[in-house]
Amino acid sequence: MFTGIIAAVGHITQRTPREAGVRLSIDAGSLDLSDVALGDSIACNGVCLTVVELGPRDFKVDVSPESLSCTVGLDGSGPLNLEKALRLADRLGGHLVSGHVDGVGEVLAFDAVGDNRRLVIRAPRELARYIARKGSITVNGVSLTTNTVDGCDFAINLIPHTLDNTTLHLLAPGAKVNLEVDLIARYAERMIKADATDSEVTA
Repeated sequence: MFTGIIAAVGHITQRTPREAGVRLSIDAGSLDLSDVALGDSIACNGVCLTVVELGPRDFKVDVSPESLSCTVGLDGSGPLNLEKALRLADRLGGHLVSGHVDGVGEVLAFDAVGDNRRLVIRAPRELARYIARKGSITVNGVSLTTNTVDGCDFAINLIPHTLDNTTLHLLAPGAKVNLEVDLIARYAERMIKADATDSEVTA
């Protein structure tokens, strides 16, 4: 589990094809790797990946064909938002994030509002029902709050701190982003469906 509070921006330095998927070499940037061990999880652009090799300032992860097929940002070189897995004693500064990307959205607008940015994203139709005004959404691993929702489109305000400490300042209309919806929304839907099924059975 993660919080969506980005700890550092890293870079993919090498992409090595494997029999199934790829192995990525990642420069960890300012991410502290002193407490990271082989087998630990690090979220890379919101995708939970397992450390398979570890160096003083870099690490390697294997990305499966399934992960490559349903995410963006892991198929080449470039910057990545990085976050180490949440410890039970850590503060939950963002919201509970699993690191399991639900789908890929498209940036519709990235407009300046003073020194902030208004980010508008179109989510896949099947995810839209989980996105609510003033709810939580993860975009490329970053925990954010939705300001408005209109069908499949939702808007977010990005403050300077977020722009300075994540890769989101690189976005532009047409860009693709990894989306993870709020876990609570998914569980609430499941509970409602289960209650409805139980009612039909006992009726």
